[in-house]
Amino acid sequence: MKLLKSIAIAFTTYSRIPMPIFEWKEEDMRYSMYFFPWVGAVIGGLVWLWFRLAAGLGINTLTYVLIGAAIPLLVTGGIHVDGYMDTMDAFHSYQSRDKKLEILKDSHIGAFSVIMLAVYGLIYLAGFAQITDSRSLMVYCFGFFLARCLSAIGVVSLPTAKKEGMLYRFAGSAHGRRVKLLLYIQLLVCCLLMMYISWIRGLAVILAAAISYGYYVYRSRKELGGITGDTAGYFVTICEGAMVLATAAISTLMHL
Repeated sequence: MKLLKSIAIAFTTYSRIPMPIFEWKEEDMRYSMYFFPWVGAVIGGLVWLWFRLAAGLGINTLTYVLIGAAIPLLVTGGIHVDGYMDTMDAFHSYQSRDKKLEILKDSHIGAFSVIMLAVYGLIYLAGFAQITDSRSLMVYCFGFFLARCLSAIGVVSLPTAKKEGMLYRFAGSAHGRRVKLLLYIQLLVCCLLMMYISWIRGLAVILAAAISYGYYVYRSRKELGGITGDTAGYFVTICEGAMVLATAAISTLMHL
């Protein structure tokens, strides 16, 4: 029952998939981060199904790309993109650390968040449109799971910039080493499956995710002294963007 509650908490927090409503207790949250990557599994599965449906029905490329790019937003409700936008505002404010943390808490959006989201969206769409073969897309679909594995590992491993907020609550409730071990096992299995599908495609996507994670850790520590819920969403967003570009590049090169 506790595991089922942990699943419900993970999906309620990080997706718009309907889940049972109940009072959250700390003991129910211990393994919720372990199930966070499975939101990515749902997204990847839906993107793959949309690819097969679009191919079978002869749906034009523009429609396929736009809806395919919208699926992650529809499933998550844009929670990670919201964190990306808040983080862009904070990072581009060039203010003190305390001021940047205040900006993260501000519900209003600034010009930089809008500009950077537009740039990100155009680049993402360009990359997604360039993934034209099924093996490349399948590897990328696993990337949604991979990004959330890394994000969850960051939540239970990295120092937090604030001693409050949902991320701090999740980090404090996580069952320490056991959750980390389970997340690393999931991460390893995901990477092996990606390499099994195509070692060169899988390697490219894994490297893109690893570089994104390293950049996320460096930037969060430098700018804020640690991670927050917003920067965790920022990471998932930039990781998915980096992986789609890596997949697009490899897909293109392999068809030359």
